[in-house]
Amino acid sequence: QVQLVESGGGLVQAGGSLRLPCAASGLTCSNYFMGWFRQAPGKEREFVASISFSGSLTDYTNSVKGRFTISRDNAKNTVYLQMNSLTPDDTAVYYCAATRTFTATRRNYDYWGQGTQVTVSS
Repeated sequence: QVQLVESGGGLVQAGGSLRLPCAASGLTCSNYFMGWFRQAPGKEREFVASISFSGSLTDYTNSVKGRFTISRDNAKNTVYLQMNSLTPDDTAVYYCAATRTFTATRRNYDYWGQGTQVTVSS
């Protein structure tokens, strides 16, 4: 049974930082591209970042470029999202996901975590 478990969310002031780990079990992380999505209240779930098998390729949505960094540790079966210079617009539930293709398209992801809440206060 595949499980993706996000953690590290919480309440942070604007300008602050958070690091979100996503621990995978039931799959070999190194065989999957991994991604992060987020969903704010009343909005659709949107792509945030993705990373290739080895970590050599990454992709980000424009609004987080230069502030967020996706990384992975295949030995630990874990993917991370480092978030810096947070703003209230980053407030959302953040989801980790796994896919067989390097993509930003939500429907192409096969497995999803339960999400972790990130709230940024002004």
